[in-house]
Amino acid sequence: MSLIVHKYGGTSMGSTERISNVAKRVAKWARAGHQMVVVPSAMSGETNRLLGLAKELAPSSLTDAYYRELDMLAATGEQASSALLAIALQAQGLESVSYAGWQVPIRTNSAYTKARIESIDDQRVRADLAEGKVVIVTGFQGLDDLGNITTLGRGGSDTSAVAVAAAMKADECLIYTDVDGVYTTDPRVVPEARRLQTVSFEEMLEMASMGSKVLQIRSVEFAGKYKVKLRVLSSFTPWDIDIVEEAKSGTLITFEEDENMEQAIVSGIAFTRDETKISVLGVPDKPGVAYQILGAVADANVEVDMIIQNISKDGKTDFSFTVNHGDYAKTMDLLKNTVVPKLGAQEVVGDTKICKVSIVGIGMRSHVGVASTMFRVLSEEGINIQMISTSEIKTSVVIDEKYMELAVKALHKAFGLDQAPVR
Repeated sequence: MSLIVHKYGGTSMGSTERISNVAKRVAKWARAGHQMVVVPSAMSGETNRLLGLAKELAPSSLTDAYYRELDMLAATGEQASSALLAIALQAQGLESVSYAGWQVPIRTNSAYTKARIESIDDQRVRADLAEGKVVIVTGFQGLDDLGNITTLGRGGSDTSAVAVAAAMKADECLIYTDVDGVYTTDPRVVPEARRLQTVSFEEMLEMASMGSKVLQIRSVEFAGKYKVKLRVLSSFTPWDIDIVEEAKSGTLITFEEDENMEQAIVSGIAFTRDETKISVLGVPDKPGVAYQILGAVADANVEVDMIIQNISKDGKTDFSFTVNHGDYAKTMDLLKNTVVPKLGAQEVVGDTKICKVSIVGIGMRSHVGVASTMFRVLSEEGINIQMISTSEIKTSVVIDEKYMELAVKALHKAFGLDQAPVR
């Protein structure tokens, strides 16, 4: 008997009709003899609605007390969808029980709105599975050491599902979403984009970190660390599709790099509009300046992505980095009121009209000139590069937001992704 974890996104849970279809699909797997743990997201749009209400009441609050209440509020969305799914499964004639994250419990740290999972006690869930029940665990949330409800950040239900699968040593974790797998890029931007049959964890990790919305980056990190077998597939296929066929559909995220993977120099183009650029101008060019800037930002629980420091002139330099849109206001306020005066910098400026575009592929390890091809293509399209970062299997650039679609389409074609066979 296999232990399988299913995760369903907000679109898959978007109405009572869709929840009923999810229940039928889960029931099919349970009746085939599998032990089933299901991790649902909140119904589509519900988290945004709840957070919007909070913003109406306190549009500019940035205190820890405020973020604590945001987590209390946002966690109710997953609780509602979990209970509804349990009811739908019971209507299918299956014993089912739903738990909030704190009831399992899923233990996290106390970083409100972006908490990290520290441990999962699976005893209660295993007892229910042993009794033949389908167990539903709310995604996106947990409990800190002080008993406060925490949430894992947007897309955190993916991380919850993979963490549960890791803790319980599940045979497989299936991530059901509104797309039928991982594509070479977003088909809404490039209609010629192709679905990948397999993608390596390294590639998926880079694609997630560079803006691919298929999986949250922390879920991929979890899967890679604990060797969780992961598959992305669509919840909009007929629920009664043959279970063997379904188990082989979508995109398998694998640890193995076979010889076919070397044939694709670039596997995909990722992009995101969720980044903003912040520049601290006229910084004294002396040891420790980067730490004073980024240390303060890190202490505020803000993740920094790309970083660049200009050449020194007259003992001064400019220091630029990118942060998520959601952290932009907090970071700008921190720098203006504390870091810049302390350093004696001239000023801090921000740009919210940027985007990041990345090429990703494990084949880049064994091929030279990939980055130069990317730069040539962008140059031919008249697109200026503001920042560059690289790793062994990816190259990322920051460009003006208005050129994003043009850049993605041009790069997708230049690297032959519109013609490459599906893996």
